[in-house]
Amino acid sequence: TWQATVVIITYLMSLLITWLILEPVSKFIKKAESLPVYPASPAEKENPHPADAIAHYTRVFDQITSILSKVEAKELFPGIIGQCTLMRGIFAQILKVARTDSTVLISGESGTGKELVASSLFEHSFRRDKPFIKLNCVAIPEGLLESELFGHEKGSFTGATSQKIGKFEMATGGTIFLDEIGDMPLATQAKLLRVLQEKEFERVGGNQTIHVDVRFIAATNKNLMEMVKQGTFREDLYYRLNVFSIYLPPLRERKEDIPLLTEHFLEGMENPVKLSPQSLQILTAYSWPGNIRELQNTLERAAVLTDTGMIEPQHLAVHINGDLPAQILQRPELTQSSIDKRLEEIEKGLIIEALTRSGGVQVKAAEILGINQRSLWHRIKKLGIDVETLKSQQKL
Repeated sequence: TWQATVVIITYLMSLLITWLILEPVSKFIKKAESLPVYPASPAEKENPHPADAIAHYTRVFDQITSILSKVEAKELFPGIIGQCTLMRGIFAQILKVARTDSTVLISGESGTGKELVASSLFEHSFRRDKPFIKLNCVAIPEGLLESELFGHEKGSFTGATSQKIGKFEMATGGTIFLDEIGDMPLATQAKLLRVLQEKEFERVGGNQTIHVDVRFIAATNKNLMEMVKQGTFREDLYYRLNVFSIYLPPLRERKEDIPLLTEHFLEGMENPVKLSPQSLQILTAYSWPGNIRELQNTLERAAVLTDTGMIEPQHLAVHINGDLPAQILQRPELTQSSIDKRLEEIEKGLIIEALTRSGGVQVKAAEILGINQRSLWHRIKKLGIDVETLKSQQKL
C-alpha cells in the first residue's frame, strides 16, 4: 500500500541523513585517533570498532578538547608552566578578568608563581601598552613604604632632598601590582584604601591632591581573613581588594605538572643536564613546601653535583630522598635494592593517590599521572593495587 511505501521511504531517508551526518564525524574520529598526540586507551587499541559508537565519539571528543586546551594554555601563557586541570582553570579565570578593570587578589603559598599570574593579567589586559609597576611590600622598610607608594615632597623628612614620584603616579593609565600586601602596616593600609576608593592621594609632606587611573592587583601568601579577625589587616581594605580572587594551588596539589616544570628548568641551565626516571619519581613524590621555587633550587643544586650530566637520586638533597642515610646515598652500588624498593613504594603511593582522586576511574588516573592507560594498567597489576577496593572506599 501507499502508506507502507511512505514508511519505507521515510525510513530510508532517515538512514541516508544519519549516514550523511555521521560519515564525516567518523572520518574525523579515525583521523584524530591516528595522530601521535592522541592518547588511545588499551581498550580502544584492542577494539577499534566499539559497539557503542556514540559513546566512543564522545570519549574521543573529550580527549581532543583536553589536548586543545593544553595547546591553548601553552600558547596564551608561555611564562607559566602548567597543563593540569587546576592550572587550566586558573588560565580561564585570568582570561575572564584580565580585560576588565576589576581589582584582583592573588593568594597562595610562597613560590607558587603569584607574580607570573599578575604579569599574565597585565599582558592580557587593555592596559598592556601602559606602565606595569611592581612593588614588594616586604622588601621596603616600613618607614619608606608610604614614600615608595605615594612619593614625597622635598624636605618632607630627613633625607628628602628632592621631590620623588611614587609608584601610583608612575603607574598612571596602567597597572600596579603590590606583592605580599599582608605585610603592609595598618597606617599605610588606611591610605591605600583611600586610593582604591577615591582614586586620589597626596605625596608625603604635600597638600596637593593627585588623581590617578590605575588597575590594581595584589598578592599575598597569608590568610587575610584570619588577619582581619586578629585586627592586623583592615576589614574594609580586605573587601575592597577581594573583588576577584585567584587562588594558586601549591605544587603538592598539581604534581602532574612536575615533569613539565623539571624539563623547563633543566632546559634553561647553562650546561645540558638530564634527570633519571628514578629521580623524577622521587621529585614527584616529595611534598615541596617551598613549591616551584624550591624545585628550581633543588635542580640547580643537583646539576652542580652531577659529573655525568645525569641527575641521579644520590644528587638530590637528603630530605627529598626521604631522609635516606647519607652513607647509603654516597655508595649507590650498595643500595640498589633499597632504592628500588623505595621507588616502588613511591610509585605505588602516587598511583593510589591518583586513583583516589579520580574515584577509581583509570582513564582519569592515567591523565593525572601523565602516562598512557596501558602503562597504568601494567603498573597496577605489577604492584598488586586493588582498584575495586579503592572504588568501594570512595562510595563510603
